[in-house]
Amino acid sequence: MQVPFFLLPKKETVYLLQSNTIRQALEKMQHHGYTSVPILDDEGHYVGSITVADFLWYIKDHHDMSLASASKISLKDVPRLHDNQSVSIAARIEDIFRTSLEQNFIPVVDDSGVFIGIVRRRDILKHYMQRFLQSEDKKSK
Repeated sequence: MQVPFFLLPKKETVYLLQSNTIRQALEKMQHHGYTSVPILDDEGHYVGSITVADFLWYIKDHHDMSLASASKISLKDVPRLHDNQSVSIAARIEDIFRTSLEQNFIPVVDDSGVFIGIVRRRDILKHYMQRFLQSEDKKSK
């Protein structure tokens, strides 16, 4: 089994651009109900991931924050506490499993570092749970 089996393609993935503002990011994350999303540069390279916690720490340190000011500050200016580790599309499935222990999603990049999608931990768990249940079903027969 290979990474593409679990890949949610970029066109079906919620992501942000470094040039997006804090307000744009918060509105997009709220709309989709995500607490963490990948960030891409203008060329489509994966540069990191941003979380709601990153925004909370930023707002804490900038007491005069308002929606108007949030519309002027780009994501490049927001320090991130932790970036989700990305993997190559050619990564071994063991690497995906290992990485999924620490992250809810794993950004997947091509050989040039261009973001091509994500692997969600829940999709990995769902797949192997189904396999487990099928094997248990065979044992009980």
